[in-house]
Amino acid sequence: AIQTKSARILRDLDLLAKINAQSKAVVQMTLTTQNDDLCRILEPNVSVTSERVAALKQFREAGIPTVVWLCPILPWLNDTEENIRGIVESCAEAGVKGIVSFGMGLTLRDGSREHYYTQLDRKFPGLKERTIRTYGSAYELRSAHHRELEALFHSLCGKYGIWHDNDQIFQWLSRLEEPNQLSFFHQEAI
Repeated sequence: AIQTKSARILRDLDLLAKINAQSKAVVQMTLTTQNDDLCRILEPNVSVTSERVAALKQFREAGIPTVVWLCPILPWLNDTEENIRGIVESCAEAGVKGIVSFGMGLTLRDGSREHYYTQLDRKFPGLKERTIRTYGSAYELRSAHHRELEALFHSLCGKYGIWHDNDQIFQWLSRLEEPNQLSFFHQEAI
């Protein structure tokens, strides 16, 4: 399994297809926001969401399974019904096997909290103060809409047949599939 935020993983499509033909290769892609403009702000220097979703579709077409990590969900930035619905529907279109979610929010360790607040100040003036007033120095910053967004997420995943139980996904990821029996005359090596 490979986890990335870059559509450049497509450069390895042929290699991953060969591996997948013998065992199991899984591409995992993080998706944070459906909005490419917001993606450029939140995740600079990586492929925007539309490019990642296009890559997921190409892996599906090549028969390589994919898993999406839905994180982080940032209070007041991407914690909207529109965003969650858009990401899950994009995953359904891309034939994603499962979506890993640890809830609608984010965690901030010491050090990362300071960096996060600095970035909020730079990119979203006023949001740092609002975040501090609401969460203080909490480790976990859950969206005020956590319950509704979680219910929507699980409902949409169920509707589209996308796995959304983290334990199920992690068990599947850790299970090595039985390789196809190689012929004695098999010429091609991976």
